[in-house]
Amino acid sequence: MLNTRNENNDNRMDKIVSLCKRRGFVYPGSEIYGGLANSWDFGPPGVELKNNIKQLWWKFFVQSRENIVGLESTIIMNNKVWEASGHLQEFNDMLAECQSCRQRFRVDDLDNLKECPECRGPLLKPRQFHTMFKTNLGPIEGNEVYLRPETAQGMFVDFKQLQNSSRQKIPFGVAQIGKAFRNEITPGNFIFRLREFEQMEIEYFVREKDWQEGFDYWLLEMKKWLQMIGVKDINLHFHEISPEERAHYSKKTIDIEYAYPFGTKELYGLAYRTDYDLWRHQEKSGRELTSFDEVTQGKFIPHIIEPTFGVERTMLVLLLEAYEEEKDRVVLRLKPKLAPYKAAVFPLLANKPPLVEAARKIYNDLRQDFMVAWDERGNIGKRYFSQDEIGTPFCITVDFDSLEKNDVTVRDRDTMKQERIKIEVLKEYLREKLE
Repeated sequence: MLNTRNENNDNRMDKIVSLCKRRGFVYPGSEIYGGLANSWDFGPPGVELKNNIKQLWWKFFVQSRENIVGLESTIIMNNKVWEASGHLQEFNDMLAECQSCRQRFRVDDLDNLKECPECRGPLLKPRQFHTMFKTNLGPIEGNEVYLRPETAQGMFVDFKQLQNSSRQKIPFGVAQIGKAFRNEITPGNFIFRLREFEQMEIEYFVREKDWQEGFDYWLLEMKKWLQMIGVKDINLHFHEISPEERAHYSKKTIDIEYAYPFGTKELYGLAYRTDYDLWRHQEKSGRELTSFDEVTQGKFIPHIIEPTFGVERTMLVLLLEAYEEEKDRVVLRLKPKLAPYKAAVFPLLANKPPLVEAARKIYNDLRQDFMVAWDERGNIGKRYFSQDEIGTPFCITVDFDSLEKNDVTVRDRDTMKQERIKIEVLKEYLREKLE
């Protein structure tokens, strides 16, 4: 992989982590008890940013397409699902352990397979490490089940019911957003590699002869999505995975990589899974998972194209893309549709009840339609810069003129220009600007 690591990049990553904690995007998990290695909780603006990513993704990939339907499948599934899919046998990473300090590392993260990157001690021979999380079903020990390592299998085992109930014809897709769990050897780099994370995935079912066309189509759609959310082309790298490195089910895989401060690594993936999954589940379950071809009047097992997206990695990339330092302020230039808060409402002075009352009325009215922040702390300049760091596109200030003229000052995050807007058209003004 390419390596773009340098001092400035490391410093940028530290600044992103600091901003996230300071402004409530992301907190260390279980912090009052000393934390838990690389677990993170998402605070108010972090939750809103994640929700906005998922909602926009759903609108772009599902709502706007008549041949994509949704599913929410269970996190814990019958163990036979994981046996049929190959995860019980194949879902491994290569682990290297230091003979001196006993730290463990993913082999693909090491530049030198003989020397520990931490203490310079010798590394033991790499071995396989199974990365599925185990738990027990019910009160009796020994009834082991697994937390799903991907959302895909639920879409495969429900394929027949999904096609019948939605009356879809090939080609069609199933989309799902949900939690997945992987017992990573070395999670890290903030929210880049997590043991508990969210996936946004599509399984697109096609005829075998059409797989390349489908693959090219979804690669183009993924590029459109990246452009829409504001990721610069210069920071992206499209890496086709070699046959030796591909997952056991894949005949072709492209990793969409991003130039993170810690190196160029995977952001999204696009895989051609062939008919492997449906064949295996049909064979192991004894249930037919075919589709009917109206042209040939015969049955066939569809092949699968899989675009997959990580929610937390998308969030990290958006923060990295949007973060800017100017002379007097730090600003997150998030796309307005993705910004946690669409506007913030301030009374010019917090100790003047008429201003506070008028501002509260506007705030309560706007939040019926938008996610809106309220702030009356400190001076107005500090409030502006606080919202700039969160990425709020517009700040609305109620001053003494507002009480007489029924208008407010609206400040633009990116230009810092201000204009007077009548209160009665404020919602319409925001809708137009947010589009």
